[in-house]
Amino acid sequence: MDLFDYMRQEQQQTESPLAARIRPTTLDEVVGQEHIIGKGRMLRRAIQADKLSSVIFYGPPGTGKTTLAKVIANTTSAQFVQLNATTSGKKDMEEAVRGAKDRRGMYGKKTILFIDEIHRFNKSQQDYLLPFVEDGTVTLIGATTENPWFEVNGALISRSTVFELKPLSQGDIRTLILRAVYDMDKGMGMYNAAIDDDAADFLADVADGDARRALSAIELGVLTTEPSEDGKIHITLETAQECIQRRAPRYDKGGDNHYDTISAFIKSMRGSDPDAAVYYLARMLEAGEDPKFIARRIMICACEDVGNADPNAITVAVSCSLACERIGMPESQIILAQAASYVACAPKSNAAVNAISAAADLVKKTGNLPVPSYLQDAHYGGAEKLGRGIGYQYAHLYEDHYSGQPYLPEAVRGVHLYEPSENGYEEKIRDRLYHLTGDGRYQEKEDLLERE
Repeated sequence: MDLFDYMRQEQQQTESPLAARIRPTTLDEVVGQEHIIGKGRMLRRAIQADKLSSVIFYGPPGTGKTTLAKVIANTTSAQFVQLNATTSGKKDMEEAVRGAKDRRGMYGKKTILFIDEIHRFNKSQQDYLLPFVEDGTVTLIGATTENPWFEVNGALISRSTVFELKPLSQGDIRTLILRAVYDMDKGMGMYNAAIDDDAADFLADVADGDARRALSAIELGVLTTEPSEDGKIHITLETAQECIQRRAPRYDKGGDNHYDTISAFIKSMRGSDPDAAVYYLARMLEAGEDPKFIARRIMICACEDVGNADPNAITVAVSCSLACERIGMPESQIILAQAASYVACAPKSNAAVNAISAAADLVKKTGNLPVPSYLQDAHYGGAEKLGRGIGYQYAHLYEDHYSGQPYLPEAVRGVHLYEPSENGYEEKIRDRLYHLTGDGRYQEKEDLLERE
């Protein structure tokens, strides 16, 4: 390192963004990701022993991928070389590999090559690294926000261990916020700042697991807020909202407002009001509710309140859930709105809920009644001698693929558990059951008031 490099590093340390300045340099300073770097975990042991093999860090922005790479850089005896796939090309990789070969041949020193945004390299660029990762010329650390099994060369994946980093918890983000405000060496402590508890909680919540987002808001707040009469810079809830350009909705994900809002959302779908459903959906998303939680409630509603009145509702709801996992916010709000409005507009039936509830009560009252012998398994040795499966009527051999053979245990034969409604597709189910069985229960379309 020459004088100019040294001066440049010193300048970066004082003038770079807070998120970069406060970045941990040791494993003990890292917040979160206990599932991969907690005490006794394999990655932690490998870093501490300086025995790291090629790895790929995969996770959302602001979860610590680059941080872990920097920690490794500070703890390893190997030469650490960093490239960013958004600005580097094959020539940069060739130069890195050439330097690695020289260090290995002349000094026996290993090289760790860290490539940020590795998914940005095309297939041929990734292919170039294969032989050098294979023979140990470089130990690769790749960082990506995209699913590596889709975006990274399969051969590189097979030669690396993939570690998935999770979004940081609110507690983790809050810890980093307090460190950023009060740390005198790396944080904003020299500005004599203080942050209110509700402001710290708000930023930890709306950061949505992204530490960089919270730290950027803290830096903006401290640098743009005038000191109060006591000489301190106070980061209040109002200041925090301005810095991150989000209001703090009256919504506590752990309190009554949380349950009130999700209850209103479900009841709006059940009550066939798509306007109210998307309104409460927007309120939850604005408050930072987890889209996966909302998607689960839509799936439940699709079965509990729509059921077979529209069998496609559960398909839409499940597809919504899977799409939200793959796409993420903010686009997931469109997917959730489509699913919620579909379920709200669908014909309604709770026949499936009533059926399983009645069946569970029946099982509790009658216990384990014997299964009719003709329904028992006949595919094992000796089954025929025991009378298992004898007399079973194969439905597909009969007209309309219906034999009329009873299937319930004899003691509860004639009990009716599933009562399809007259709504949507269940009307067709009623018609088919009447056609097959001749049971009058399915024939008449009684008025609901008369039933009561």
